[in-house]
Amino acid sequence: MKVWYDGACPLCLREIALMRRLDKREAITFVDVAEGGDPSCPVDRAQLLARFHAEENGVIHSGAAAFAAMWRAIPLLRPLGLAARNPHVLRLLEAAYLRFLKVRPRLQRLF
Repeated sequence: MKVWYDGACPLCLREIALMRRLDKREAITFVDVAEGGDPSCPVDRAQLLARFHAEENGVIHSGAAAFAAMWRAIPLLRPLGLAARNPHVLRLLEAAYLRFLKVRPRLQRLF
């Protein structure tokens, strides 16, 4: 599993630091796209910086679905990731993620 994140975002750095600590099996490869492009990723760098993306079993996920994919790779969070396979749950998570994206710039200034 691979996760692309914005290493220039203080909030993202904190989130990824937590996920690294929880990923005791080291099942996730974390790629900082702020440092440069990833030639193995078919998604444009600007899109990677604008929204969270993850690759799970050859499928690229974006937004809440990417978070859910990452959670499925971490045993402690796996139940949340599995719950997000339900379309209704995923829709709610995506709505929350879209709200977060609107306030993210203000939150970044605070951190």
